Amino acid sequence: MTKTGTNPTPYEAVILAGGLGKRLRQSVPDIPKPMAPIGDRPFLAHLLETLVSQGIRRVILSVGYKSNYFIDYFTDSYMGMEIVYAIEERPLGTAGGIQLALNMVKGDRAYILNGDTFFNVPLLQLEKAYNNNDSKLVMAVKSMESCARYGAVQVSNDGRIIGFREKGQVAGGLINGGVFLLATELRNNLDGCFSFETDFLQPNVNKIVMSTVENDGYFIDIGIPEDYFAAQKYLVKHSQQVNV
Repeated sequence: MTKTGTNPTPYEAVILAGGLGKRLRQSVPDIPKPMAPIGDRPFLAHLLETLVSQGIRRVILSVGYKSNYFIDYFTDSYMGMEIVYAIEERPLGTAGGIQLALNMVKGDRAYILNGDTFFNVPLLQLEKAYNNNDSKLVMAVKSMESCARYGAVQVSNDGRIIGFREKGQVAGGLINGGVFLLATELRNNLDGCFSFETDFLQPNVNKIVMSTVENDGYFIDIGIPEDYFAAQKYLVKHSQQVNV
């Protein structure tokens, strides 16, 4: 079913940036993970550059741990984008962090991204999938030879999410790339302190229509030191070329 009467292409994105980054402590100072340096800028700055190049004009940063690092660096704008802050007074988990930020979204939907993950996927692919069916959520996925670190997303022939496989299974498959397009009305389902992926997506897979967009763009999660160093090499070299 094609949706009718939808608002113009969303120009807002929520970035989840409240993580502690404990696994990176041996490689970077005691700072929020998205602020880990990549070249002469934090990782988050590279992520924001890709959003600017794709027409995003307003970003809500969902922050908690050492939120002053983000505020001092980005203030209220970056590369012409408006930056606003949804500040957790206490840890809310990824679901609570998303809900807090969605309360500040002006449109009927917004992109959601992990602040420690870079996935070079055109956002318009998610918008197209959202408008061409009755989904409330679209997830960008990527094919991997091993899903042991991430778990796998099970997808039907028409691109709908039908289940999830737990982390630790070495078989190949599709992983959650950490980029979503989400209807803001779903914020009513995110009240509490819990995991968006484990405690919301998985239990609701048969209750809420969720679609996927598969893309083979560059993907990196800086949650472990070896991938953080890999991101340094790639993003410093390609930061002016991705999605421009």
